[in-house]
Amino acid sequence: MHPILVSLLLGLTAAAANVFGGAIIVQRRWQRAYLHYFVALGAGFMLATALVEMVPESLQVRGRSAGFLVLVGYLIVHFFEHTVTPHFHFGEETHAEQFAHAHRGYSVLLGLIIHTFFDGIAIASGFIVSNWLGWIIFTAVFLHKIPEGFTVASVMLASGRSRGIAWGASIVLGAATLAGVMVMAALRHEVGFGLPLSAGVTIYVAASDLIPEVNREPGIAMALLVFVGVAFLFLLDLAFHVH
Repeated sequence: MHPILVSLLLGLTAAAANVFGGAIIVQRRWQRAYLHYFVALGAGFMLATALVEMVPESLQVRGRSAGFLVLVGYLIVHFFEHTVTPHFHFGEETHAEQFAHAHRGYSVLLGLIIHTFFDGIAIASGFIVSNWLGWIIFTAVFLHKIPEGFTVASVMLASGRSRGIAWGASIVLGAATLAGVMVMAALRHEVGFGLPLSAGVTIYVAASDLIPEVNREPGIAMALLVFVGVAFLFLLDLAFHVH
């Protein structure tokens, strides 16, 4: 199957995970505690994927300038999260007073749209380089998609929006993921930009968004799951990656 077609299908799958995450908070039919496991596993797997797979491949494709683009990708998300988006964390938002004004909920949505757009860029960039890299990046993206959709819907409810708008926000995140895949598919010859930029975004999401959420949890169980996520990448590498 053509790598672009695979990217589109998996981008749709990742988008569906965003929508499912939103449905959890809207329908209240799922155990929210399980989301913490996704966050911890996703943090470890994403961090390992970015540093062990995406950055080295970026250097192969782009050369020394890849490091600069990785930094730019990291700073793009840092900029949006500290200017446009008010403070929020992955998980159920219970501090409604922080989001009393509707525009704050939409600010969080905008910040997460940046994340999810680059998720799509990352998936397509990976498959353009190799099937192995594409599948590994997709796995990393998928692990944090459900918490992402859950978060945006939760923030929308905390800001006074209806359940319909809250779920709609998670659908917008899914659409942004697909948009990222389609943009990279159309600009496939620019993978030398797309892969390192999305690597920087992936490092930010893992290290600056997800790991702090793990650190909020008492005990060592959640922290150990980060190591499980890292180990999972290396197990997949041993089992499936032909060097």
